[in-house]
Parts: sequence; C-alpha cells; structure tokens
Amino acid sequence: MKILVVGAGGFTGGFIVDEALRRGYEVWAGVRESTSRRYLTDERIKFVNLDFENPASLEVSLKEALPEGEKWDWIVYNLGATKCLNFSDFSKINSDYLRLFIEILQKIGKVPEKLLYISSLSALGPGDEKGCTPFTERSIPLPNTKYGASKLKAEMNLTMSGIPFIILRPTGIYGPREKDYYLMFKSIQKGFDFSVGFRRQLLTFIYVEDLARAVFDALRHAHPGSTFNISEPRSYSQKEFRQIVSEALGRRFVLGIKVPLWGLKMVSVIAEKWGVMHMKPSTLNRDKYNIMKQRNWTVDVSKAREDFGFNPEIDLREGVRRCVEWYKKEGWL
Repeated sequence: MKILVVGAGGFTGGFIVDEALRRGYEVWAGVRESTSRRYLTDERIKFVNLDFENPASLEVSLKEALPEGEKWDWIVYNLGATKCLNFSDFSKINSDYLRLFIEILQKIGKVPEKLLYISSLSALGPGDEKGCTPFTERSIPLPNTKYGASKLKAEMNLTMSGIPFIILRPTGIYGPREKDYYLMFKSIQKGFDFSVGFRRQLLTFIYVEDLARAVFDALRHAHPGSTFNISEPRSYSQKEFRQIVSEALGRRFVLGIKVPLWGLKMVSVIAEKWGVMHMKPSTLNRDKYNIMKQRNWTVDVSKAREDFGFNPEIDLREGVRRCVEWYKKEGWL
C-alpha cells in the first residue's frame, strides 16, 4: 500500500506517519521545504515538498513523486492551521488549500482509492450547552469560530469534489510533543490550574496514537462518504483533569482558579493584539476564546465503533502518564 500523509510535519502528522510505517505501508511525507523533520527520521520515509502558495510547483511535486501511471492508494490529509495572525488565513489554509490539492489530483490522474481528511469537532459548534447531549454524526453543524467554520467549509468542498473520502472529527488531541496541553501541565506543575467560567464543563480527549490507529482502521474498513466523530468514549470535568495531571506530576496540592468568561475574553483580546504586534500568532485569541468557553464536548462514538471497530486503547490517565514521562525526558517539565 502506498500512503501519502499531507501535513506530516505537524504534531498529529508525525504519529500518523509512525503508524503507517508500523503497519508496513510505503509512506510518503508531504511537507513544506521549511518544515522541521525532527520526528520524521525513519529512513523508510519518502518526502514530497508541497508548496501550496505555488500551485504550479505543487502540481509538479505531486506529479513527479511517483512514476507515470502510479498513484497513492490512500492519502491522509492532515494539513491545517489552529491559530493564525489573520483570521482569513483559516479559510485559506484549512479550506482553499484542500480544494486546490483535490483539483490537482484530479487533473494529473492521481485520485486515490480513499482520501481521509482530519477535520475537527469544532466544525459542529457548541451544541447543547445546557443538557450536554453528546455530539453525533447527525448533529447539525453550527460552528461559532473561524477555525470551526473553515473546517466545515473544507468538509463541504470535499463532499462536492467527487473523490472517495472519509472525514474524522477528533476532539482535543493530546500526547507527547503536543504544546498547548503542555502549557496546562506546566501550570499544574507550578501549583495552579485555571478553568473557564462557572458553569459545568465536560471535556473530551483523544490520545494521538489512538487517533493514528483510527485513521488507518477507517481507511481499511469504512465506506467512502462517511464522517466519524473521534474521542475517548467518556468525558471529564476540569477537576478530574486536574487531579489526573497532578497525580502524574506527583503534585500534592494544586490551586484551582476559575476565570470568569469576561476575564478570559479580555485576556484573549490583549494576547491577540500582542501577537499581531510581534507578528506571531497567539495561543490565546478571540477565536480560541469561543472554543475555551464551550461547555459541552461530549461525544457519541458508537458509529465509529460499529463501522470500523474504533476502540481507543489509551484512557486519559494512562495518556497523561505517558505525556508527563516524555515531557520530563525531553526537559520540558
């Protein structure tokens, strides 16, 4: 099996490449020329430089990566942006790039047997904020963020493209090498845990290796045209998350601090402007504020379980333990 992983240099992409190699596939890593290859060192990996800012160059790269008449059996499209200086870049990077990629595949005759797109649970929006009814694949998407809207737009482009596709909508992805949850770990290590708002919030997670396994199980067994929500099949309160992380860190006492929504919004606006001034996207911004204030992240994963046998192996406690072990080994904590 020939596999192309687009966005292989990102946090999730590197683990998808690792899982493809573990399964014995012939793997191409689609990256930019400037992308770090720190975690893409296996000598079996073949590289394709993908310049989405230059369509002509992108076409040549995809056309010449394989001999004439050959194509990848499966493509995993993991390219995307979670934070941008200019919110319009969400649409360009998360949606327009995918449309361009598909058009080129069709033009050069390299449409795969299946293309799997890594979307996001944020494409669905906040859902039931009072009763916290779990999200299902039948939930009507009503994204309230630029990020979520761009992911939904990409999904729509894909469904109208005519190519065989599968969409995965993972919830919060964590694991070794990840940097956003790491900041929460670091705060808890220092004895402070900040939560958002005063109403109940239910959080869900998926360990990155479980997501990587789900990618290839879905490609192998799921029917084209399918969409699946991906999560560990249970939710956690912020208090439970704090306790699990503090235990893994060996921290006996952690002060839980609840930040009112107005306070988070103010900090998010300031952080966003600071990032613009320094030409560096901020982790906190107005778009991320809408994600952080969301109360309901519960997910029903029964469709994925029934269609391709989705069964996460790593629960939050074990996943956090592995993260802490890696962060300490690498000197992050």
